[in-house]
Amino acid sequence: MGRTIAQKIIASHLLSGDMTPGSEIALRIDQTLTQDATGTMAYLALENIGIPRVKTELSLAYIDHNTLQCGFENADDHRYIQSVARKYGVRFSRPGNGICHQVHLERFGKPGKTLIGSDSHTPTAGGLGMLAMGAGGMDVAVAMGGGAYYISMPKMYKVNLTGKLSPWVTAKDVSLEILRILSVKGGVGAIIEWGGEGIKTLSVPERATITNMGAELGATTSIFPSDEITHAFLKAQGREKDFIPLASDPDAEYDKVIDINLSQLQPLVACPHSPDNVATAKEKEQVAVSQVCIGSCTNSSLRDMLRVAAILKGKRIADTVSLSISPGSRQVLSMLASCGALTDLIAAGARILECACGPCIGMGFSPASAGVSVRTFNRCFEGRSGTRDAQVYLASPEVAAATALTGFITDPRSLGIYPEVTLPDEFVIDDSGVLMPATADEAVSLSVERGPNIKPFPKGEALPDAIRLPVSLKVGDNITTDHVMPAGAKVLPYRSNIPKMAEFCFGVCDEAFPARAMKMGRSCVLGGVNYGQGSSREHAALAPLHLGVRLVIAKSFARIHAANLINAGILPVTLENPEDYDALTQGDVLCLNHIHAGLEKGRIEATIEGTGKTVPFSCALTQRQIGILKAGGLLNYTREAGV
Repeated sequence: MGRTIAQKIIASHLLSGDMTPGSEIALRIDQTLTQDATGTMAYLALENIGIPRVKTELSLAYIDHNTLQCGFENADDHRYIQSVARKYGVRFSRPGNGICHQVHLERFGKPGKTLIGSDSHTPTAGGLGMLAMGAGGMDVAVAMGGGAYYISMPKMYKVNLTGKLSPWVTAKDVSLEILRILSVKGGVGAIIEWGGEGIKTLSVPERATITNMGAELGATTSIFPSDEITHAFLKAQGREKDFIPLASDPDAEYDKVIDINLSQLQPLVACPHSPDNVATAKEKEQVAVSQVCIGSCTNSSLRDMLRVAAILKGKRIADTVSLSISPGSRQVLSMLASCGALTDLIAAGARILECACGPCIGMGFSPASAGVSVRTFNRCFEGRSGTRDAQVYLASPEVAAATALTGFITDPRSLGIYPEVTLPDEFVIDDSGVLMPATADEAVSLSVERGPNIKPFPKGEALPDAIRLPVSLKVGDNITTDHVMPAGAKVLPYRSNIPKMAEFCFGVCDEAFPARAMKMGRSCVLGGVNYGQGSSREHAALAPLHLGVRLVIAKSFARIHAANLINAGILPVTLENPEDYDALTQGDVLCLNHIHAGLEKGRIEATIEGTGKTVPFSCALTQRQIGILKAGGLLNYTREAGV
């Protein structure tokens, strides 16, 4: 039997395990990336492991999330990351150099290589044929130290594209269409390979938009072949030597095959508050909009920006609309300026933000109260924008630009002729925004700079064999890591200060939770289906850990968050009988006995104190995961076992 693209890369990087779906496999990691919202914890973890230099082929630390410096905290974090990167052998992408995924796509991604990043949208690099996966910061730290990255062997899905996109229909619409088909949990446990004759019509930036939003499906990653389109992109970036051809075998088998005819798609939007709540732009044309944001790692390439500039050229945005533009990298911004497109954007009334994540992570440009914002981003979760009652829609740059002109969600086909955009054969190459680390000899005498906001990495405790836990919080389905640990300008500065950050834990769901959990001492949290979807932020595990959470019960978990809970020393279990969700209430006290034996069997029982009712939990963990929990988290386990 032939192999898929992902299976070929996995086979060439397999350190241990069996490539049977569901089996645990260990992979050699070629490249890692971090960003500053998660990077401080990743590097604190790396220091805890005790490895003097990173052992990957390439590791990069990007500064792109916490770039608003309203106080000393973010600046201190950046200084810490720069100093630790220089000492440990990590390249440092300076603030303003660009969004990690856009810069990595342009300058560092390589077909056939493995990449993990402490950001859930790391699969963006799958657009040029990398096996790129989001992971928790501790997993990235272990990989930097030379350790393997462990995942369950994914199933393989194939999306066959036929036809060609019509004018005004884009790769973003392809992303929203697959979300409409599969939902935000439809890709869990799978790698999605994109193929068919239709992919030959898609550039690498368009492919990257699609793989970027594969994260919203819950997929392990998404990947395109490395072909003549990939070769042309790398050649234009002066990286032709990084190209290798990569395709699936003709007789490769897939667990699911989905067909999409590009010619039949139309402009789409994702409605509040979920990326899979999809409608056509035409169906929403009566929705008045007060804000439009164009950018993010999903849609900030030169191609996207040139298209928006062409649409807005010679026009003015509606009086009722505030428009922001966030170019994805310094390369994009420089080329927009040199060709005059930047002037067209400014003349149309756009506000030009720095090359960073910005509004996507709630870092500035929050909507007005109850405001409607159309964004070219990848997530529209409640409160993520920084405004609790905002109504956020996701759309393509074309829909966003048309909406900015009219003040209403607009099907851009109403604008007439689709403006042609030609990408240059060669891009402007200037890597001066990426600082090289010190040599190993130089690093010996270097110290790491820490500000007062940077607190020690939280320590987990060994999992006891018996424990009594009150239910400190009960939440519903599709709880995101934005619910557990909110983003935004008020919270992000405390990313390296878990005690302070924990004060905001579950604030979107219940502002009283932190105080209640601390009063309880040890407790557990109960959730529904797809618990922990969204961002890879391990703060959504570390903050509950600080508040005494030792067990999370759910109907099902998102992949990265379940791994982060285990890495933090928190036991994730699923309800064996989903109807028991209704039998459990906040305040119930659960007594768990013989936990260690239960872990070996994959089944633990809890008794509800007072009623005597028994609730069975499933916990299908590997021996390695059991060892991590018994040790009190991944860092303890790694120090004891060695990477």
